[in-house]
Amino acid sequence: MITYPSAEPAVLGAPLRAQFDVFLDEYRAALHDSLDGLTEEQARRSLVASRTTLLGLLKHAVFVEKVWFDEAVTCRPREEIGIPGTPDESFALDDGDTVASVQRAHRRACEASRAAAAALGLDDLLHGNRRGPIPLRWVYLHILRELAQHSGHADILREQILDAADASAGTRLTPGAPAGGTGGRGGR
Repeated sequence: MITYPSAEPAVLGAPLRAQFDVFLDEYRAALHDSLDGLTEEQARRSLVASRTTLLGLLKHAVFVEKVWFDEAVTCRPREEIGIPGTPDESFALDDGDTVASVQRAHRRACEASRAAAAALGLDDLLHGNRRGPIPLRWVYLHILRELAQHSGHADILREQILDAADASAGTRLTPGAPAGGTGGRGGR
């Protein structure tokens, strides 16, 4: 059974910042966990015309964390941080990218993001973005939107990958049936 900390009574009445943190961590975990139990080939499988793969989605999420919680907070350039210059480039997979290595990079990026934001208030301005000064509140909302979107992409890709694996094993899901154990977050 999937649980949602954001639906817990303590979170419902918590201050806005605490609610933001819980929602961010839910989506971070959903995207991270979308790779659990997959083979390297499955994680790299491309099912759409773009560069989008499950492994690429999580690698892009690492980029997003570093853009908004390193570049925007510290004003360091992307080259110094060690991230691509554009979002599109962040989906590109290297030969050394594995499920374990990208999940590890994601966990580290999320930990660094939490640490970078810990001393900041929602109305504090971040000066390292090309748009100019932006409040942390806007960054939280932007990342929530992005992580929710990519978590949805990951749900669909994972379901397709596992359904194909089930079909080749002769245990294809019936049309319209819930994809049990696929990482889907039904009931949201």
